[in-house]
Amino acid sequence: MKNLMLIIGFAMILSSLAGQSNQNKHRVIILSDIEADPDDTESFVRLFLYSNEIDIKGLIATTSCWHKREVNPESIKRIIEAYGKVHTNLLKHDKDFPVADQLLQLVKQGLPEYGMLGVGEMKDSEGSDWIIEELEKVDDRPLWISVWGGVNTLAQALYKIKETKTAKEAKQLISKLRVYTISDQDDSGIWIRNNFKDLFYIVTPADHYGYATWTGINTYIQGIDNQEISNSWIAQHIQQGHGPLGAVYPDVSWGVEGDTPAFLSLIQNGLNDPDHPDWGGWGGRYELYKPEFDKDRKGSSGSGVPYEPETRKIWTNTNDTYSPYLPSEFGRAVKKDTTIYKGDKVTLWRWRNDFQNDFATRMDWCTKSYEEANHPPVPILSHPEQIIVKSGEGFFLDAFKSYDPDGDNISFLWFQYPEAGTWKKVISLNQPENSHGIFVTAPVVEKEETIHIILKVTDKGEPRLSRYKRIIIRVLPINNK
Repeated sequence: MKNLMLIIGFAMILSSLAGQSNQNKHRVIILSDIEADPDDTESFVRLFLYSNEIDIKGLIATTSCWHKREVNPESIKRIIEAYGKVHTNLLKHDKDFPVADQLLQLVKQGLPEYGMLGVGEMKDSEGSDWIIEELEKVDDRPLWISVWGGVNTLAQALYKIKETKTAKEAKQLISKLRVYTISDQDDSGIWIRNNFKDLFYIVTPADHYGYATWTGINTYIQGIDNQEISNSWIAQHIQQGHGPLGAVYPDVSWGVEGDTPAFLSLIQNGLNDPDHPDWGGWGGRYELYKPEFDKDRKGSSGSGVPYEPETRKIWTNTNDTYSPYLPSEFGRAVKKDTTIYKGDKVTLWRWRNDFQNDFATRMDWCTKSYEEANHPPVPILSHPEQIIVKSGEGFFLDAFKSYDPDGDNISFLWFQYPEAGTWKKVISLNQPENSHGIFVTAPVVEKEETIHIILKVTDKGEPRLSRYKRIIIRVLPINNK
C-alpha cells in the first residue's frame, strides 16, 4: 500500500510538472480537410515534430470547398501511428514529445456537411463541442484555431456559444480565441467575421490563393535558391531514410505544405510572437485593417466560396521590403544582396531556408542519436530584450554568451526589421553586423518610436539551424520626462 501511494504521488508530481511545462507553450486546435489534398498530411508530419513545443489540444477532421461531403479522422490517426513508431527516438532529443496515445485521444470530427449547411440548430458535432470544452477550461492562454480547410466546425461552436451563454460569458470565451485560416475554404468564414466582430482573425479573404501571404511557403521566387522546396530536397531530407514518419509524407500534388503557415508562428524560436502578427515571423507578417473590396478582383480558384466585402478589420496581407544576406568566401563572412524584394509573400519566404532546415533536422531526430543529429543554438543577450534610449543616443547590443548545445561554431547576424516597429526608416547598424556585439545610434525623433532589431544566431551543423532574439528599442524624444 505504501509503495502504491508513492507511485501515485510520483505520478501526480510528473503530471504537475508537465502541466507547468505546457503553460509556456501556445495551445492550438487544428481543423483539417485532410484527404482534400496531400498537403494536409505533409503539414501534420511537421506539426507532430513540433508537438514538444506546441500544446496540441485538438485534431479535428472537417470539410471544405474541395471536400464537401465527408471527413477523414482515420487519416490523421494513420499519421499519429507513424509518429508513435519514432517517438522513442524523438525522446532522445527532447523529453516533451507526447506519446501517440495522447494525440490519438485528440482526434475528433466535424459534420460531413459543407459550410453553413453544417451550422445552426442541431448541427453540433464532437469537433464543435470539443472547441467549446477546451475554451471553457481554466487556462489563461489564448486558444489558437489553426484552420487548414473549412471553418464551419468553429462557426458551429461560436453559434452554440452565442445561443447558450450570456453576452458576458460569450464575450469572455471568444476573447480567448485566435484564428489563422488558410484563406476561406467555405462560406462560414465571412459569416464568422460578420457576426463576431471582435474575434481575432488572420486571413486573406475568400479563396484568392494567388493573393494570399501563406503561399510564400511554396512559391518559386526568381533570384533566390529555391532548392529547399524542391521535390529532390523533400525526398532526401524528409521522405526517404527517416523512418516511418518520413515515409508517410506524400509527394507534392499542388503546393508543398500550404497549411503549415497556420501554425508556424506558434513555434518558439525567439522571433515569433503570434499575438503580434504585425511583428512578423516564420508564419508571415500581417496588419489589422479593413481591406478594400475589389469586385473585379481576379485569381479565384473557382471553388464557389463567396468573395464579399469585409465589414470590419481583420489581420491580413501586408508587405515587407527585404534584401537577403549572402555568404562571402573572402573577407567579411556575409554581405548584403543588392536585389530588393517587396511583397506580402516576402514576409514569409524570407525565413523559408531557416524553417526548412529546422524541419529537416527534426526528421533526423526520428532516427539519429542525440550525438549524431544537430540541435539549435541558444542566443543569450547581455541586456534586456526591451531597451529605452533617448533620441540620437548610442547604445551597444551584445550576445557574447550565446552557445550551441552540440559545440558547433556559431555565426551572428544583426539586422533591423523596419516594418515591425513604428519607426519605418532604415537606421544604420555600425558594422560588422556579423559580430557578437554591435553599436547602434538611435535616430533623432520628435515623438516616442519603437525599433525592432533582430539577432539571428546560426550554427554550422548539418543542416545549419537558426534561433533569434528580438530586441525592441523604445526611443524617447529629448524633451520626454
